[in-house]
Amino acid sequence: MFQRILVALDRSQSSRSVLEEAIALAKPTATLNLVTVIPPMDVGYPDPIYLSMEGMQGIWTTELYQSHMVSWQQQQQEIEGWMRSQTDFAQRQGLSTEYTCPIGTPGETLCKIATKWKADLIIMGRRGRTGFSELLLGSVSNYVMHHAPCSVLTVQGITQKTMGETAMAAPSVASSNMSPKTI
Repeated sequence: MFQRILVALDRSQSSRSVLEEAIALAKPTATLNLVTVIPPMDVGYPDPIYLSMEGMQGIWTTELYQSHMVSWQQQQQEIEGWMRSQTDFAQRQGLSTEYTCPIGTPGETLCKIATKWKADLIIMGRRGRTGFSELLLGSVSNYVMHHAPCSVLTVQGITQKTMGETAMAAPSVASSNMSPKTI
C-alpha cells in the first residue's frame, strides 16, 4: 500500500482526474503532496535580436522586461491560489495533504522532489503524445517514468481526435474518452 503519494498537477483539464485518482488510491491513510512545477521566468521570455552596424542587438527595454516579470509573478500567484484550492479539496476528503510549487524543469523537478520527499508513488497525467509530436514537444510523463525513484502511475488525459475519427465514432464513445470495443 502506498503511504506517500506525489501528485503532479498542471492546471490542465485532466488535472482533476489525476487528483481524483490519487484521492481514491490514498484513502484512508496515505499522505498526498500536490506539486505544480512553475517554469523559470526565462521560459517563454522572447529574446528577439536583430543585426545592426554595431553587431547583434536586443530590442528589450527595461520596461518590457519588468512587464514580463510582473506577468510571471502574477502567474505564480494564480498557481499558488489554485494549488491551495486543490489541497483544500483533498483535505475535505479526509486526507493529509500538502502542496508545493517549485520553479524548474517539470520532469527533473518532480523526480528530485519525489526523492527528497521519499514518495512511494508519483501520479501524473499523460496527454497521449506519440511519435513526432512527442519528439518535438517532449514528454514530462515519459521522463518521469524513466528517472523516478519510485513507481509512477499515469492517468490518460483527453486525446485530440482527428475529424474523421470523431465523425465515425458513436456520440457516447466520442464524449466519454473510451475506446469502442471490437466484436
